Amino acid sequence: MNSLTLIQPDDWHVHVRTGAVLNTVIAHTARQFARAIIMPNLKPPVTTVAMALDYREEILQALPKGSDFQPLMTLYLTNQTTVEEVKKAAESEHVYAFKLYPAGATTNSDAGVSDLTALYSVLEAMQKYDLPLLIHGEVTDANCDIFDRERVFIERTLTAIVKQFPDLRIVLEHVTTEEAVQFVESASNKIAATITPQHLLYNRNAILAGGIRPHYYCLPILKREKHRLALVKAATSGNPKFFLGTDSAPHLTHTKENACGCAGCYSAYAAIELYAQAFEQANALEHLEGFASFYGADFYKLPRNTKTIILEKRDWTVPASYDEITPLKANEILNWKIKQ
Repeated sequence: MNSLTLIQPDDWHVHVRTGAVLNTVIAHTARQFARAIIMPNLKPPVTTVAMALDYREEILQALPKGSDFQPLMTLYLTNQTTVEEVKKAAESEHVYAFKLYPAGATTNSDAGVSDLTALYSVLEAMQKYDLPLLIHGEVTDANCDIFDRERVFIERTLTAIVKQFPDLRIVLEHVTTEEAVQFVESASNKIAATITPQHLLYNRNAILAGGIRPHYYCLPILKREKHRLALVKAATSGNPKFFLGTDSAPHLTHTKENACGCAGCYSAYAAIELYAQAFEQANALEHLEGFASFYGADFYKLPRNTKTIILEKRDWTVPASYDEITPLKANEILNWKIKQ
């Protein structure tokens, strides 16, 4: 197969930051995706509708001239989130979900939720107004092995949320484990999951074998090969509960290559090409369009896109950097390229 035509895809989980970084990365997302769910973990976090609308305007101003890309805004769930703010979000035409970060789980999550049970009235309101809850599904217990944090979160917290709020739409973001796949598969159609390109393409050897490679470090962290294979099977299965969410997370190179080692992989520069490579390796390119273009829109109750993109089968070398951001697969060969 030398070319592949797809209904234009959407990215249901992306970080575009703010300021100079936003100006660098937003064009990468907009060149391939019609819409994207924008993560709210800025400093300060986007916690109100008013802040989300201001952030949306900044994104629109940073887009290339003539772009019709649509940023879909989210609010950062905190211990102080109110039922009234949920109502405002439901009434806004530009806010599509709330994002749950357990406090301390990942980049800029210090303002996250420390006691979810105290917010059950807020989750009840989200269920009432049919606003999805997007979850970074990891515990932050210092005694829990980092490779077990997703599984333990499902056991301790997510199972209880689903039981308490059976009509709440939930996306378990960037799933990384066989256990997460099994949970989503066995749950009701209110439960879905996004899968990133790095978790389809790599296991934890990419970070640790032959020396520590910080540009493959993300949270949730890459897992064992058996978990990668479970993710590939889910993504390529045609099951509409699993759809594209890059979790593309730009960090300046010097913030990745230091003692901090910020978590996140930058994939937006060629996200759909990375997914195409993963699906081709699984001999499942026929399932890429559903995963990338249909299932997320259906879950969010939005119309499917009608424009198309064309992927061409040709090798090209990924640049070493994009304005001080080192991309996933820097200096390596990708086998697919969007036809411009």
